[in-house]
Amino acid sequence: MKSVLVRLQEYSAQASGAEKGILSNLLTNPESFSGCSIHELAERTFSSPSTIIRLCHKTGFDGYKEFQRSLMYELAVRKEADKKQMDEIKRDDSLEAIVDKVTYKNIVSLENTRKLVDLSVLQRCVELLRECSSVYLFGMGSSLLVARDAYLKFLRVNKSCHVCDDWHAQLLQAMNIRPDCVAIIISYSGLTQEMIRCAKEIRKKGAPIIVISRFEESPLAKLADYNLCVAATEFIIRSGAMSSRISQLNMIDILYTAYMNCNFDDSMKQLRRTHINKPAE
Repeated sequence: MKSVLVRLQEYSAQASGAEKGILSNLLTNPESFSGCSIHELAERTFSSPSTIIRLCHKTGFDGYKEFQRSLMYELAVRKEADKKQMDEIKRDDSLEAIVDKVTYKNIVSLENTRKLVDLSVLQRCVELLRECSSVYLFGMGSSLLVARDAYLKFLRVNKSCHVCDDWHAQLLQAMNIRPDCVAIIISYSGLTQEMIRCAKEIRKKGAPIIVISRFEESPLAKLADYNLCVAATEFIIRSGAMSSRISQLNMIDILYTAYMNCNFDDSMKQLRRTHINKPAE
């Protein structure tokens, strides 16, 4: 079942003026709108049924009926779970409180990412990985760490893949990529100028682009052929990407595992062949 509240929250930054009024009401008090008709929702949010229908489509729902079914289901699950919301990190937090808060944020980020997964898009991405001659990975900062994790995973199963730490080298790879290859670009914000530049070069060469980014119509997402959306519940005060990086790593794990599953026997042979024994000292 698709998550309504997560999708609405992720979409809110790019919503139009009319949509913002609907989103504000739904996110502030979703229980009061659960089960209401589209005309009732339009009247109570000072909008129109057509605006609501467009909002449903933009956030990944077939229509208002699916939207309402998903909302009622999600609210029921949340009420049953009754999870305690964790506060931001505070100056006087104990070590135990920090452990609990960071862990909780990461868990919520993974759960929300699961709700954003579009299985049809994911299936096509797996097919592209199977069919392509080589995979090129792109990322900056913490996203580069995720790209390197993907590189090591696909290397284990002998899937030709490439990643460079230097951005200029990544740009050269984008300029030289062939149409029978696949590019995976990782950028949580979708605003990283270096990655946008690479994506534009890749489009010129005709290679398909898979972007792993947040659920938003960012400049990078607009350049992608397929978007694998991730969620994050970042702390306001942080030393770097935290839950967003966990979500990205989780998406790489999903892609890699699904790819292995499609080539199960060969992948198992490769994993056994490439296993590196670690002798005891």
